[in-house]
Parts: sequence; C-alpha cells; structure tokens
Amino acid sequence: MTPPKLAVRGLALARGGRLILEVPELAVQAGEVLAVVGPNGAGKSALIRVLALLERPTRGEVLMDGRPVTGPLLPYRRRMAVVFQEPLLLDTTVEGNVRAGLALRGVPRREQERRTARWLERLGIAHLARRSVRHLSGGEAQRVSLARALVLEPEVLLLDEPFAALDAPTHRELLGELEGVLRETATTVVFVTHDRSDALRLGHRLAVLMGGRLRQVGPPEEVFSQPADPEVATFLGVENVLPGQALGREGGLTVVEVGAHRLQAVTEERLEGPVWVCVRPEHLVLGPVYQGEGPSSARNRVPGVVRRLNPLGMGDQVRADLDCGFPLVAYITAQAAEELELRPGSPVVATFKASTVHLIPREGGPGRPEGPGGR
Repeated sequence: MTPPKLAVRGLALARGGRLILEVPELAVQAGEVLAVVGPNGAGKSALIRVLALLERPTRGEVLMDGRPVTGPLLPYRRRMAVVFQEPLLLDTTVEGNVRAGLALRGVPRREQERRTARWLERLGIAHLARRSVRHLSGGEAQRVSLARALVLEPEVLLLDEPFAALDAPTHRELLGELEGVLRETATTVVFVTHDRSDALRLGHRLAVLMGGRLRQVGPPEEVFSQPADPEVATFLGVENVLPGQALGREGGLTVVEVGAHRLQAVTEERLEGPVWVCVRPEHLVLGPVYQGEGPSSARNRVPGVVRRLNPLGMGDQVRADLDCGFPLVAYITAQAAEELELRPGSPVVATFKASTVHLIPREGGPGRPEGPGGR
C-alpha cells in the first residue's frame, strides 16, 4: 500500500505553556485535496505551519511519503509551497515574484522563463508582469501568490485561508480558477478555510478542527449529513439540534420523541435512549395547516407558529423561526413566504423526510446498545 504523501502522528503543539493543537493522526494521500475547516481560533493556521515545517511541534512528527521528517528541513520545504491569507510578496515586479522561487532552486533561466510565462498566463496576470506589486489589488496580489507557489510544481501545496480577505466576486472567481488548476495538476493539497461552501467544493475529504482537536474526518457529503457531535453539527450549519429520546425501530425506521411529537429517522444502527436530533433548515418545507396527510412523501409533519422572518444575506432566501413546542428553523424562498402569506403569528406545518434526520447519541444516555447493530 502506498504511504500518504503527507501525514502527522502524535502531534501536539503548545505555546506559552498552553496546548493549542493536538492531532493523534492525520494523513493526506497523493493527489488528494484535504479541506480543513473550523471556527476562528480552532488551530487551523497552527496546523498549516507545522505541516509546512515552519514550526516544530512540541511532540509528535511530520511524515512525507511515510518517512519521518528528520535532519535539515530545507530539502523537505522545497518539495512544498505555501499560500497564506495575506500575500507575502517581494518588493519587486509581478514577474520577479513568480520567478523568485525558481531562481533560488537553481532552475535554468530558460526553464524559469517558460514556467513563469505559463503560470502568469494561467492565472490571468500576464499583462501585469512588469507591474510593481505595490500597485496591485488584493485579488491581483493573491493571484501572484498562487502563481509563485504553483510555478514551483510542488509535491504538496498548503493553502491557509487564501481567499478570506477578498471581496465576494473576487473570491468566487479565484476559487473557480483554483478548482480548475487542482483538477489539471492533481497536486496534493491541504486547504484550510472557515468557509464551509469552499471546503465542500474543493475537498475530496473534510477535516473538522475545533478547539485544537480533530472532531471528524471523512468525505464532505458524509461529514455534512452525519456530523459527529452537536458542536460540529452547529458549525456545519445544522441550526436544528434538538434533545430527543430514541424509542427504537418501527417499520424499519427509528422513532424519536421530541417534545410532544414523534418523528421518524433513517438510521443504520438501532438507537435507544437520549439523542440529539439534527435537521438542516434547508430540508424543512413549510405549508399551510390543513386536515389529512396530503400528497407529501415526507414522514415528519410538525405544526407550529411563525415567530420571526428574516432575509438571508443578499439572496432570495428567508429564515423562518418557528415555535413548535420547541424552536425550529427553516430556510425557504422569499417567493414561498409570499405565497404562504407568512407573518409572525402565522400557523404552519413543517414537513421533512426521515432520511434528512440525523441522530447523535447524547452523553450520559445509553445511546447505542450492545448487541446486533451496537458497538
């Protein structure tokens, strides 16, 4: 089996006597994009600095191709490239910045020219080649920073919040270009971000870092749909995290009691006892109160009252805060809110499918029973 291109083992990093990062094990395979997400202060940048060999861990080790990084670090660093949130550019021209790393590595001049021209063109900054970096916009400067990294053809590319300081249109444009570049080059990448949508778009796998500890690692779709704990769920945008009681299986589905309501959930394992009931707000559909089940295929129907309606950003979505005997949040379109004539005090029914409900055993409860399906 081929060893990972980059990995850490038994990693811990302390500053000022305080442990700020603890990662027992994390590996990135060759050609993989690992997206690391977490709130501010989670330890994401510290992890990048350790992986880039810019900071030695308090304990543990970094490995490349399965072998511990030992001895002089420069040969290892030259196999990597790093792009930070703030472009750290030399006080020279755009072209001079992109060529700098190649010159330091002793790449022949003709090859320097070829590779520099290629990446200036690929990132749309060839027309800026002779311009001083002092006269660049934020987006242009970050393009230079990316070109300077990619021109090195690194085995590992480390990206530390590269788009966080950019305006939204520039962010979207650069993200799309980076996505294309990574697809073309199949470079091994660790991409640190607090933007969940960026991580979902670029990452082959997703690692959630909170409080300096890895809380969950897996395919993005799995992590987003099945968060490991309530804190991860909340960070990943699951606004409905409700205490409930799993009552066992009925008709192939797990029945869970939340307040005065009984809900159904699709679960792989048999669950009984206290659980957290997680439902993403975009999975709820609001409708008028009426008699009968109606044509909906949704298993769960919860009546409630609208308490607040607020627009979501600059889009056409609206956040509806409901009182269903417990708080519930739904994201609906502005058009749907208008057609339903929703106002504070409006009675509604929230419906959602059993497959959209994710259950997490609560600490202190029996959770997953021993025996078939248990652990």
